[in-house]
Amino acid sequence: MIQVKQPKVVTLKEHSTAVSLLMVFAYPVLRGPGVRCIASIFRNFFFLQNRASLLPGRIPVSQVDHPLDAAIPFHPRWVNIYHDFSPFWIRILGFLLSRYRRRAIQPAKDFINAMNRIYCFAAEVYSKNMSTTRRPFYILHPQFLLIHLTDPHLMCIPSLHVMVMIFSYTHFRELLRSFGDEETLKAKIEEVNAGAALITEAILYVKQHSINCVAASLYAMSRFDPALFPPAEAEAFVSRLFVEPEGFSPEDGVRIRDHIITLYRHFMDRSRPGESWETPLLEFLRERRT
Repeated sequence: MIQVKQPKVVTLKEHSTAVSLLMVFAYPVLRGPGVRCIASIFRNFFFLQNRASLLPGRIPVSQVDHPLDAAIPFHPRWVNIYHDFSPFWIRILGFLLSRYRRRAIQPAKDFINAMNRIYCFAAEVYSKNMSTTRRPFYILHPQFLLIHLTDPHLMCIPSLHVMVMIFSYTHFRELLRSFGDEETLKAKIEEVNAGAALITEAILYVKQHSINCVAASLYAMSRFDPALFPPAEAEAFVSRLFVEPEGFSPEDGVRIRDHIITLYRHFMDRSRPGESWETPLLEFLRERRT
């Protein structure tokens, strides 16, 4: 019988999310970027898809499930890890500001501004073609009730959850490298890497995304910042996923990883010089419109 383990605790747990957020807003130079980032999240995620839900038909919607999604069981208890994706990067900022103080202010500002741009970047696809997957209606856990009330589930490709995780762990590593602490804090870098992979797994365990969405998000980040997330980094990230699958076989884990990286390479191959970065994703979505 396959054992179902309890989800692990995610990263940087010694840093309170609330305290980290207060630290960010304690610096006047970070307040403006912080407010603009929050506004971007509401505009490009909540407002855009809720408007589309209330006014259907204006933006086409595609069904982007993959048959292998059925191999991944629905684990409601992973919802706490799923919901940690925003606190995850806020705690990273808290760690940087608490360790490096004033040296971290400009890097923190750049981090927040980049997060703002990621939401705008993903919206270039959402504004042209939205996407959805089959997700169970489950409200026995209050966090799922919140999901169903606030998330119409129309922004699956690319997944902002995965994009944010990728940016967070790769940028964290680069910042520590710039501070000369890559070797000293190797364990912390590994902790953040593992946390990003864990949250990516969680979005699949709670059925908020398809494995197709993960591949599309890897592609989006390779186009958003090619130097930070080249193909080799994408392959390394995928190799971390479902190494110890919860409630399904390791063989299915291999098949899932193979599909993700194969579809990622397909998107990269379809990305032609001179064309908009989102063209391969829009082609994929057009083929799956409902």
